[in-house]
Amino acid sequence: MTSQPIALVVGASRGLGLLIARELLDRDHQVFIAARDAEELASAQQLLASHGSVATRVCDVRDADAVAAMVAGIEAEAGPVEVAITVAGIIQVGPAEAMTLDHFADAIDTMLWGPIHVATAVLPSMRSRRSGRIGTVTSVGGMVSPPHLLPYATAKFGAVGFSDGLAAELTGTGVTATTIVPGLMRTGSHERAFFSGDAAAEYAWFAPAASLPGLSMGAERAARRIVTAVLAGRPMVILTPLAKIGVRVRGLVPGLTIRAMGVTSLLLPRGSSSETVEGHVAARRLNSPVVAALTVLGSRAARRFNTRAGLRRR
Repeated sequence: MTSQPIALVVGASRGLGLLIARELLDRDHQVFIAARDAEELASAQQLLASHGSVATRVCDVRDADAVAAMVAGIEAEAGPVEVAITVAGIIQVGPAEAMTLDHFADAIDTMLWGPIHVATAVLPSMRSRRSGRIGTVTSVGGMVSPPHLLPYATAKFGAVGFSDGLAAELTGTGVTATTIVPGLMRTGSHERAFFSGDAAAEYAWFAPAASLPGLSMGAERAARRIVTAVLAGRPMVILTPLAKIGVRVRGLVPGLTIRAMGVTSLLLPRGSSSETVEGHVAARRLNSPVVAALTVLGSRAARRFNTRAGLRRR
């Protein structure tokens, strides 16, 4: 057992989850990181070593029994989980006609059932101690549904509803739930997102948007703000000015917002192919020096934050 508070970050082998784990280490937590891929976890563990000792757990967040067993094992070995943050996600980019039921199932199982599984596993112990912090990384795409991200938005809308409702249900228990609503962040996610329809053309708009300052936020700054909000027990934190504007406009003029998203959709590429390729494959197909130049910061983040490691699906 340890005197340090124990934190579990699910989906922490790369990108934002890796940086949240690093931030918790810097704030003197004992950190467990979980993800599906053992090799990526080992690489993440090495990247985090200079910030503190971190333990890894291979776990598929879509599997309720596996998540429950992981949490039980951590608590038996090290002590109660005081902080649990679910970051695991999958980004699928393409028009609605290119999306299959499998795309929706994968998104919902990972980004809606995943947070439910983690919260369900840690809550009994937290309730009994009347102490605990739960964080769920959702998205501005769970508040304003963007075009060409329909499975993603469907899952994220559900995650927002779950986290918000959980926060209300936990009032007075000593346990808190924080809904984390980021906009685009420079994590290198464009290299590991999945593209359908005209994959190369979809990559051409999504990758620069996820890389350019002004449109995207530095992931390290995002991780600091997220950890601060979760540890403080805030019910919601919205990151990036564009996300804040989008949420407010959607609340004030929902119909107009939907029409604006429709106009945007008309400007995006069309294609009905359900073939799905990762971003690094779509980038090679596109072979555009201009897009490569516009994604320099995102690609640098991919190298720094383990997003490029393995170049295969978790």
